[in-house]
Amino acid sequence: MGALLADEVAERIRSVSRTALGESCRSVTYFTKDDFEQLYLRDDLEKDADLTGFIGHEWRGFRLTQAAYEGTELGKYKYTVRAFENGYLIRVTGDREGVFVTTDPRPLHDFETVADALREVFREDL
Repeated sequence: MGALLADEVAERIRSVSRTALGESCRSVTYFTKDDFEQLYLRDDLEKDADLTGFIGHEWRGFRLTQAAYEGTELGKYKYTVRAFENGYLIRVTGDREGVFVTTDPRPLHDFETVADALREVFREDL
């Protein structure tokens, strides 16, 4: 698997995610419809996760969510947070690419910070 992103962009995504989430940031993965690149994995975590299944689900999930809520009074879709027993997954997705970040348990209000920072990277660099 070759690099999908320029090194500077990959570092910016890693940096804004880790800055917003601190030591609770577990992993950062950039993805497109067809490929992905894990940009960060915390040292204490297993390196054998099957990300291919995650990517397919998150891409389809974005498309389904965007279509299901389009035109509702809730407004435009911003990002998704999934809660799990051992932490969270936040997905920020655009029309062609996305990033999902996994974290240890933390207050939900912290996710707005990382989502805003990642959307800024999309606007400026991608």
